[in-house]
Amino acid sequence: MTQYLVRRLLLAFPTIFLVIFATFLIVRLVPGDVVSIMMAERPYASPEDREELRKELGVDKPIPVQFVIYLGKVARGDLGQSPWTQAAVTDELGKRLPVTAQLGLFAIVLGLVIAVPIGILSAVRQDTMRDYVARSFAIFALSVPSFFTATLLIVFPLKWFGWSPPLIYKGWTDGPAGHVYYFFFPALLLGIGLAGGVMRLTRTMMLEVLRQDYIRTAWSKGLRERSVIFRHVLKNALIPVVTFVGLQVGVAVSGSIIIESIFNMPGVGKFFVGAILQRDYPSVQGVVLVLATVIVFVNLLVDLTYAYLDPRIRYS
Repeated sequence: MTQYLVRRLLLAFPTIFLVIFATFLIVRLVPGDVVSIMMAERPYASPEDREELRKELGVDKPIPVQFVIYLGKVARGDLGQSPWTQAAVTDELGKRLPVTAQLGLFAIVLGLVIAVPIGILSAVRQDTMRDYVARSFAIFALSVPSFFTATLLIVFPLKWFGWSPPLIYKGWTDGPAGHVYYFFFPALLLGIGLAGGVMRLTRTMMLEVLRQDYIRTAWSKGLRERSVIFRHVLKNALIPVVTFVGLQVGVAVSGSIIIESIFNMPGVGKFFVGAILQRDYPSVQGVVLVLATVIVFVNLLVDLTYAYLDPRIRYS
């Protein structure tokens, strides 16, 4: 186990390095730069002023030199400063990352609470009306994007009933009930989008395990249905589902970018969108680096849970 963990950690560094390199290059290939946008607010600035600003922001050097300088800063834990606010990117992420983490965690939990029981019921009652309804729900969840349902949830209830989900952030110190209520609707919409794939995979794996010989033996011994399903079937069926849920962390992160903008949430997603529009290179690079690191280590944690779900799995 230790050797496997060390190997995976060593492989994580090249992955993160490639993410840093790709992000650094892509944001500079986007048409327009931060200097042009900032100078648009100063129409009477001279070329000398523009060049002075480029030197101040450090974008006057060749891209390879900029990249080496940036790597040195990252190695020291410095993600740079926003050219607009002069605030440290690490400070901005420190304030906003808990909001995105809560949204993603709530969304994944709600998605699992919805998907796993429905997937189990759909498999156990295969080809019944419950199964057809469950599969239809999964197709709907996979087909309709969360930003579309979020827009509908805000517009139509407000038009018809004069009600809309809360759009003003409430922290935990403002009251736990208000805090949870604020997160519930965006997390639910994001969770429903995640639930479709988890439900279909849970159903498929449950059906596959239910056809195994040892399950027929358990039935023949006269065990109760609940005992067969939860003690013998579910644990073995969950291994691919756990892998899929680990991959869904990335989906939750990407979905939260739009959801946070729609629900006016002060998280990393909304900060990321604003940074892209302003060509705020340090902020964009910092957000991508932090989120990529989280996704890499979540997938490592998912791999390590296999041994618990199936004792036959050994890391050597």
